[in-house]
Amino acid sequence: MELAHSLLLNEEAYNQLGDVQKAEFIFDWLRYLEKLLLATSRSDVREKQKTLVEQLLSLMNSSPGPPTRKLLAKNLAILYSIGDTFSVYETIDKCNDLIRSKDDSPSYLPTKLAAVVCLGSLYKKLGRILGNTFTDTVGNILKAMKSAESQGRYEIMLSLQNILSGLGAAATPCYRDVYKAARSCLTDRSMAVRCAAAKCLLELQNEAVFMWSTDLDSVATLCFKSFEGSNYDVRISVSKLLGTVLAKAIISKHPGAAASRQSVRRVSLEEVLELLGTGFLRGSSGFLRASGDMLKGTSSVSRDVRVGVTQAYVVFVSTLGGAWLEKNFAAFLSHTLSLVSQSHPKATQTQIDAVCSRRCVSFILRATVGGLLGEKAQIAAAKDICQAIWKLKKVMDAVMSDGNLETRLGSTDVAASQHMLVCALQELGNLIHSLGTTAAPLLQDSSAGVLDNVISVTLHPSISVRLAAAWCLHCIAVALPSYLTPLLDRCLERLTVLKSSPEAVTGFSFAVAALLGAVKHCPLGIPHGKGKIIMTLAEDLLCSAAQNSRLSAQRTQAGWLLIAALMTLGPAFVNHHLARVLLLWKCVFPLSPKDLGTEKSRGDSFTWQVTLEGRAGALCAIKSFVSHCGDLLTEEVIQHLLPPLPCAVDLLTLLSSILKTYGSPLKTPSVVYRQRLYELLILLPPETYEGYLCAVLRELAADLTAPDIQVAASTFLLPRLCHQDDLLILSPLLQDTDHRFIEEQLLLGNGISCGSLEYDPYSIYEKDVEGDSVPKPLPPTLSVISSAVKLFGVVCAHVGEAQRLLILEQLLDSIKHTKGARQQVVQLHVVSSVSSFLKYVAGSKGHLGPEEMRRPVLALVMGALESPSPLLRCAAAEAWARLAQVVDDGAFTAVLAQVSFDKLKSARDAVTRTGHSLALGSLHRYLGGISSSQHLNSCVGILYTLSQDSTSPDVQTWALHSLSLIIDSAGPLYYTHAEPTLSLIIMLLLNVPPTHAEVHQSLGRCLNALITTLGPELQGNSTSVSTLRTSCLLGCAVMQDNPDCLVQAQAISCLQQLHMFAPRHVNLSSLVSCLCEILLDNSVLVNLCSPYLLLRRAVLACLRQLVQREAAEVSEHAVMLAKDSREELTPDANIREVGLEGALLTLLDKETDGRLCHDIKETLNHMLTSMAVDKLSFWLKLCKDVLAASADFTTVTCVDTMQEEEGDKGDDASVLTIRNDGRPHPFTNPRWATRVFAAECVCRIINQCENAHSAHFDIALAQEMKKRDSRNDFLVLHLGDLIRMAFMAATDHSDQLRLSGLETLLVVIRRFATIPEPEFPGHVILEQYQANVGAALRPAFTSETPPDVTAKACQVCSAWIASGVVSDLNDLRRVHQLLVASLTKIQVGKEALSHLYNESASTMEILAVLKAWAEVYIIAVERHKNHKQPLKTTCSEESVGNGSISSDGLLDLVHADLGTLSRLWLAALQDFALLTLPSEFASQLPVEGISVEFLCSLRSDATMESITACLHALQALLDVPWPRSKIGSDQDLGIELLNVLHRVILTRESPSIQLASLEVVRQIICAAQEHVKEKRRSAEVDDGAAEKETLPEFGEGKDTGGLVPGKSLVFATLELCVCILVRQLPELNPKLTGSPGVKATKPQMLSEDGSRLVSAALVILSELPAVCSPEGSISILPTILYLTIGVLRETAVKLPGGQLSSTVAASLQALKGILSSPMARAEKSHTAWTDLLRSALTTVLDCWDPVAGTHQELDEVSLLTAITVFTLSTSPEVTTIPCLQKRCIEKFKATLEIKDPMVQIKTYQLLLSIFQYPNPAVSYPYIYSLVSSIVEKLQEIDKRKPEDTTELQIFQEGIKVLEALVAIAEEQHRSHLVACLLPILISFLLDENALGSATSIMRNLHDFALQNLMQIGPQYSSVFKSVMASSPALKARLEAAIKGNQESVKLKIPTSKHTKNSGKNSSIQLKTNFL
Repeated sequence: MELAHSLLLNEEAYNQLGDVQKAEFIFDWLRYLEKLLLATSRSDVREKQKTLVEQLLSLMNSSPGPPTRKLLAKNLAILYSIGDTFSVYETIDKCNDLIRSKDDSPSYLPTKLAAVVCLGSLYKKLGRILGNTFTDTVGNILKAMKSAESQGRYEIMLSLQNILSGLGAAATPCYRDVYKAARSCLTDRSMAVRCAAAKCLLELQNEAVFMWSTDLDSVATLCFKSFEGSNYDVRISVSKLLGTVLAKAIISKHPGAAASRQSVRRVSLEEVLELLGTGFLRGSSGFLRASGDMLKGTSSVSRDVRVGVTQAYVVFVSTLGGAWLEKNFAAFLSHTLSLVSQSHPKATQTQIDAVCSRRCVSFILRATVGGLLGEKAQIAAAKDICQAIWKLKKVMDAVMSDGNLETRLGSTDVAASQHMLVCALQELGNLIHSLGTTAAPLLQDSSAGVLDNVISVTLHPSISVRLAAAWCLHCIAVALPSYLTPLLDRCLERLTVLKSSPEAVTGFSFAVAALLGAVKHCPLGIPHGKGKIIMTLAEDLLCSAAQNSRLSAQRTQAGWLLIAALMTLGPAFVNHHLARVLLLWKCVFPLSPKDLGTEKSRGDSFTWQVTLEGRAGALCAIKSFVSHCGDLLTEEVIQHLLPPLPCAVDLLTLLSSILKTYGSPLKTPSVVYRQRLYELLILLPPETYEGYLCAVLRELAADLTAPDIQVAASTFLLPRLCHQDDLLILSPLLQDTDHRFIEEQLLLGNGISCGSLEYDPYSIYEKDVEGDSVPKPLPPTLSVISSAVKLFGVVCAHVGEAQRLLILEQLLDSIKHTKGARQQVVQLHVVSSVSSFLKYVAGSKGHLGPEEMRRPVLALVMGALESPSPLLRCAAAEAWARLAQVVDDGAFTAVLAQVSFDKLKSARDAVTRTGHSLALGSLHRYLGGISSSQHLNSCVGILYTLSQDSTSPDVQTWALHSLSLIIDSAGPLYYTHAEPTLSLIIMLLLNVPPTHAEVHQSLGRCLNALITTLGPELQGNSTSVSTLRTSCLLGCAVMQDNPDCLVQAQAISCLQQLHMFAPRHVNLSSLVSCLCEILLDNSVLVNLCSPYLLLRRAVLACLRQLVQREAAEVSEHAVMLAKDSREELTPDANIREVGLEGALLTLLDKETDGRLCHDIKETLNHMLTSMAVDKLSFWLKLCKDVLAASADFTTVTCVDTMQEEEGDKGDDASVLTIRNDGRPHPFTNPRWATRVFAAECVCRIINQCENAHSAHFDIALAQEMKKRDSRNDFLVLHLGDLIRMAFMAATDHSDQLRLSGLETLLVVIRRFATIPEPEFPGHVILEQYQANVGAALRPAFTSETPPDVTAKACQVCSAWIASGVVSDLNDLRRVHQLLVASLTKIQVGKEALSHLYNESASTMEILAVLKAWAEVYIIAVERHKNHKQPLKTTCSEESVGNGSISSDGLLDLVHADLGTLSRLWLAALQDFALLTLPSEFASQLPVEGISVEFLCSLRSDATMESITACLHALQALLDVPWPRSKIGSDQDLGIELLNVLHRVILTRESPSIQLASLEVVRQIICAAQEHVKEKRRSAEVDDGAAEKETLPEFGEGKDTGGLVPGKSLVFATLELCVCILVRQLPELNPKLTGSPGVKATKPQMLSEDGSRLVSAALVILSELPAVCSPEGSISILPTILYLTIGVLRETAVKLPGGQLSSTVAASLQALKGILSSPMARAEKSHTAWTDLLRSALTTVLDCWDPVAGTHQELDEVSLLTAITVFTLSTSPEVTTIPCLQKRCIEKFKATLEIKDPMVQIKTYQLLLSIFQYPNPAVSYPYIYSLVSSIVEKLQEIDKRKPEDTTELQIFQEGIKVLEALVAIAEEQHRSHLVACLLPILISFLLDENALGSATSIMRNLHDFALQNLMQIGPQYSSVFKSVMASSPALKARLEAAIKGNQESVKLKIPTSKHTKNSGKNSSIQLKTNFL
């Protein structure tokens, strides 16, 4: 392919290739040439021009394929536009000659077509330069058209379009001729030709005035004709033509010439609308030539004409634009509604017609009002619609008030208005739904009277109107949740009052049901009590139904409808009423078959009608219960549900005989009953109705083959039984399009109605499947079949095999025994049922059964595979594969495949070939395993052949689709076929005519599957891979140029795959420019110019993938494209200004498709993540423009009270004058959802900056860096904008936007609160914005604000107050006042809180307020603490004087409300603790005092935060002395609080919550201690020291020592601590370990959280004795000691470096606290304590000894430390008894022998502290026992000299111990000790020679020994001298060392003191730890 890349065609290389490669080579060369010509200099082009032209013209003669001829023509035109034009006339003549040629052979056709295309291209590019030749050319082309076939006509039309485009007004002479030719083509039998003609005429009308003046009527009639029998593409093209021409007629400026002025008549809007109306109402017969049928009123307008005209209406209005619509809306509305009024009976003569026409009218209104108008204009439009409803209602009232009942009911006026009302109400509902809470002003405007109008038409005589009004109320409630409860109340009240009016009963029951359906869309819910009111009313209606026969049916329906709708509220609401519902359900059916028989003999037609209505309603209610309250479906409930089912099935079997008896009035009720029963059975498990499976199956078979069903509605049954991917080869109408809403009716066929609400009123409360539009249930006759098909699949799978075989054969016979159209219907139903059965069996991994079962299934499916209906063939192919899947036998699968092979080889008809080719693909999809290579080869071979069958595009399409399935499922096995398949695809892409778009779409799917299969292989560099890759890219290029949108979508999807697998080989710049052109060319009118939703989706999916990798590059390419491109490319969002990002935001604002919007948001999010920090100003401006575009500027300005910095001035001014600069605003009236997204983007930008440069949050640094380089940009410099954006959002009408704005404000406060203001030291930069913050918060605290907004605002308030930004108390009061107001509001209680929402909403608000106050209080207390410590005296007078906050200022603000707050905080905690009790404690709950709202489920995440906040608040509270004294003195309060905390700990696993709870417990115990101390102290003062003996006992346990559970604070605390400890260390629980004694288990390391919890619990335990009396302390001591030592034992893990684990450290600290308790020495408890402490020490010692042969790995250091703590902290008599003392000493001895150096070091340190203990009774036994071994150890070290730092440390610690002993020893023993010590020290001294070469260890030893000798020498001089004298060697060594060290000694003598201290320090440090 590289050889193709040259300016001239490389003919040598070209001639060596085969035919297919030649075509590829040429296409590749032409693609390259196009780029090269534009880049080559003019002179170089001219030099080669002659040869190039010859080469291009010779190619024209070599039969080029469609894409090649298009590219060839383009290159010729470019060549002439760059080079010389003198030979262009010759070229034009040559082309004309080729066209004139008489050769009509098919092989010559491509040459002729190429000539036609070239002419179009040349004229388009060169235009008027060729002016004088065009008449001949046009004449010649038009002459050729007369004999041309469809491809020729198609290309001629497009060529004429290009000629007109190039020549413009110069082509005037031939306008009429072109017009005449295009007219005939517009009704051509080929759809592609019609589309091309529409494009040609669209070009023509730009200049041809007659088209929109004199000939306007005939153009319109022509278009109507063109719609007849049209397809989707034709309707898109022709409606665009018609709409544009009509719009032109209204807005055109007519030419000024006098002559033309006479011939042009001005057309008024009324005339244009009447013209469109004619098409809508009378179709293409026009108004003059109305046929006889038409006059008689019997024929109906064909649906495709009506749908086409509907689209033309939308184009017409969209072309005129939003501003025009706003001005003319009233006239437009009145005309549109009149289309379905009775004055035009054609549109509504049957219900089917009426429903379809209403859909069209709704679509017109939705697409124009919903798509073109901004929010303000939409509100005005809604008022107009209200006005229209009011007028229609007045007419109806006049009729209804007519006294004569006969004339009243027969009046046509009622019927006249009903369809208009339905359309108006639905559009009003849709409008308000899309406006959301921004519609609030509309509903508050009393002059509009929206609610009154809608509620008043709820009483309309027509059921359709009543339902539409109910739906409208539903939309209002979803949009404005604050209206939900008032509307519900109002409707319930009217329903109760007007119970005797049939219209009111149905109308208001519909309304209540619709409103209940809205609850699931409103997170704030409705009050819990409403459930009871509705249930009572429903029961009342059901019970009173029999009282009045005129109302029986209505009341019965209403009662069950209310119950069914109530079920959608979910288990929480339904639970209370379940028993009553089940009772009603039980009563509605007879108890036994006998009773049913009696009923049958007794009833009449009317009673049966009511009975069936009631039973159908009951079935519907139970179905609603099963689907919405799954949690309540316990075994018990299911048992209650089952009893009526047998009777319900029995009634089903009797229906046909009842129907025979009573005739047609029962027809609809019986169909509805069947449908309801089937729907319920589908939901229930088949086991529940096992006994009736056969009866149900027989009924289903009868329904499916019933003789009275006339219409085959395949499109509602089959799509869900086909594979979604296979639907692509069928009608484009089955795919998602923007016109789906109206196009759907064309799918269903003329005899079938579209879905509409009146067919099933019960669907009004269900969540609609497709977004927000009205539910569209099908007529009962269709939906019963749909349910029967679904249920058949389930039941047939569960009956016995014999029964199953019987029924399948019966169904097969039923097809054979019918004929004609009837047979098609039966076949459709039967095949659907069997498909449903196979799908169910495959899904549940079941089996088909014995072999004879296969025959009937195979026969059924086989018949359908050859059915004339493509949809049925498609479903059959799926069933064929499912059959193979469920039989699951390789041989059988091979048989099926062989059947298809044989059929495909022998059959010549397209039907068989399409069906069986898809069957092969489906087999592969489900059973990839059948792909033996032999099998795969045969499949691929056959499909290759079929896909080249150019006589039948259908066969090509299906075969290629099937091939794509095989490529997909074969995976790597397909590699061998990859090259030939790719060649085939390219060959077909280059040769299949563009008129066969469906073939190209299948080719695209094949290419896509092939790229996916090759996957990452495509990155390779081998020649074969490179060839494959080039071919793939070539294929994509061909498809990108295809005129069909779906083919372009395939091309983009393929390029997206290629970019994923081989990104280096995809040209990003051309791909991005292609995407932008599609997206923005079409974004002017989204629902119009890019008619294909799938193309827009493909573009965005691709963009989304590209920006994940290369956001910056994509963005740059888009801007480059905008700069290079011509103006007309970007008519809407100007990419040059707002970039791709801005264009996407604009698109997001206009798009309505959910998936597309999601992709746009994702794309923008990826771009923001990767680029926002680098393009900060750009992104912030985008967001600001979106938010400011609809903000009310007066509010912004009046708040702007800040002093801007000089640099920011321009910026700030621009925000406020954004609309006055003459340029249009980049975003006009964005919708609220877009503004919410912009506000979310602001938060994301702030988060992105957090991870970037620190200057983003440091103004001084930012300003300095900005000075250094002006390109630097930092977030902090845009703070004013951030605040402004948050303010604009927070004060909007939309609640969602307010929430986003408050969130943004919160983020800004949190991130910027601490940044200082460099110009005003002591201030922060946020301070200047306090007015804005206050103004943003104030609206959130008004009475009508919903609780979620207020809750968010409370959070912002507390963050603002706590941030410390505001230093002036008066300024802070503004925000503080808001919190005070909300506190007042929640205190008043339930009355003040709104009744509008569920109780949990007010709970959320209450908790938010309490949490905000708690946060403020905590901050206040902390600040108070921090200020108090350093400056107690210097509280400056002036700071208080000028109102700035002193340390107590904030606390003073809170103080006033502290009493209330503490009560509320405690109440909240108490409620929470009660609610979190496990269910088994339910009986202990107090009856009163639990707030109901807590019972309604709270969101768990919110409650966690709230609990933490409450706990922190309690901590802050108990930090203050006064509350502490209250808790200390009121024991009951303390116990209650402990119980609450205990429950919180039990029910909340969160460590942070448990820790916070324990901190509060500690504070409570401290409070109790203070109280006891205080009482003791005051008693001593009062009674004097003399009478000490008689002092009463203070503290728990008094003088008996008894602690009563429930009355004892200490007991409650112990319970709580045990709970924590046992949770972390289950081994502490004697019940678990089986004995209270020591059980040997391996010690364990706890998690960090676990350790912190255990440590906190131990601290509390050690404080407990101080709360008790001496006797009380004796009671609790064993428990405390057991737990403390238990923790020590269980967690004494050996850690590196001799460290102690944090839990061990905590238990030792606690032990020390307990042992040194005053109670141990108090006379009343001394003896008992001593005994208990001895036992405890024994327990510690026992930990060492292995029990029962197990070995524990306890840490010796931990246990030794525990012994040392005992020794030093208790009175001597505890540890000095010989048996214990001896064991302790032994432990030390043993430990000294352990080799681990760290253990030795720690042992020496501990011994040092024991040796220094002042009481000889304690220390001496240790000294006597251990000194000798210490000395030995040191001498040992002395001998072998230390080798590392640890040994050095051991030695140093040992010497310290000996030195301490020297100091303690009595005079007579001291000389011995010194005599031992000196030789050891001297032995480590080095002389000056050795000193130089010594290791660092020896050097350190030398220094250490010398320093110690220098100290010992002077202290004990006599001993020192005698030793020196007795040992000359030592003396000599000492002198040498001193000499060698003389200098350093001088230096070191001053430091020797420090060295000496360091030893002391270490022991002191140890003491402070635990000793």
